[in-house]
Amino acid sequence: MIPVYIRYISREIYAAVALVLLAFLGLFAFFDLVNELDEVGKNGYALHHAAIYVAMIMPGRVYELMPIAVLIGSLYALTTLARHSEITVLRASGLSTRRFLLALLSVGSVFVLLTFVFGEYLAPPAERAAQQWRLAATRSMVSQELRTGLWVRDGNLFVNVRSILPDTSLQGVRIYEFDDRATLVSISEAESGAYQEGAGWRLKGVGKTVFLGERTEILKLPELVWRSELTPDVLSVLMVVPERMSVTTLYSYIRHLEENKQRTTRYEIALWKKLAYPFAALVMMGLALPFGYMQTRMGGVSLKVFSGIMIGVGFHLLNGLFSNLGVINGWVPAVAALTPSIAFLLAAMGMMWWVERR
Repeated sequence: MIPVYIRYISREIYAAVALVLLAFLGLFAFFDLVNELDEVGKNGYALHHAAIYVAMIMPGRVYELMPIAVLIGSLYALTTLARHSEITVLRASGLSTRRFLLALLSVGSVFVLLTFVFGEYLAPPAERAAQQWRLAATRSMVSQELRTGLWVRDGNLFVNVRSILPDTSLQGVRIYEFDDRATLVSISEAESGAYQEGAGWRLKGVGKTVFLGERTEILKLPELVWRSELTPDVLSVLMVVPERMSVTTLYSYIRHLEENKQRTTRYEIALWKKLAYPFAALVMMGLALPFGYMQTRMGGVSLKVFSGIMIGVGFHLLNGLFSNLGVINGWVPAVAALTPSIAFLLAAMGMMWWVERR
């Protein structure tokens, strides 16, 4: 009897989570579309462009909303079963809390896998494609913080790019080369550049000034191949926020920053969050179980679902807060990224202990 009911509860949870997730996606799609309406009509950006852009960022929304949907869906399913005394019957039939929790965790492992797949394989390319689509539709270029364009360091080279097009091709490239004694060796200027896999950046219309002691030498080259660790994937961080990048892209970009002695805190925190975030679904399952054990007189389904929404919002806000505080205060990245999940896990354990004692 118990295994049959466990499968029944699993189906109820899957259905409830799917419905909650679809509802959230519809709500956020509406908000995103309303936000995009400010840009409609500018530079040929039409309503259908905005609609396609919103559709393309939905995988990222799925990744962000999955733990909250798991919490609310599980709460709804469990409290509905509790209201019909089905959980009480299961416990009276010998279903221990430990076995029930393990069953829920096996259900949650499916959501862990889905969250990881969306966060690692679906959301990053979709987000990058969405930003490229939006830039192309508005006939814009990747915006930079400085009026002189993008500045990056690549070993002994300091590279200035005036603008990056949506396809990650470059316009107005200037490369300053220094030796180990910080002496300027050469300056190369190119009209444009495009990346070729395995070869590097192919720069066109190149003028190179070489400094040779007391004299200089000027070279004019139709093309120049520039081999660099700066790939389009690395430059794509300008279009995609760290939280929407894949683990591999974050790791490679962190290595690039470390090799060039630049600060990596924000990206390390994002990396740790990417590794830990899928397991938040299990934490949410643990939080939902105590609500299922509460009797109906301790709060109806609506009240418990509302509590779940508040807990989910709190988890989302705490995640963002600790990430920002970690960057500002220079905290250990793992601590800044994992603290919210650990705090909610301890809360779930405390709630379960309290319910068991009652």
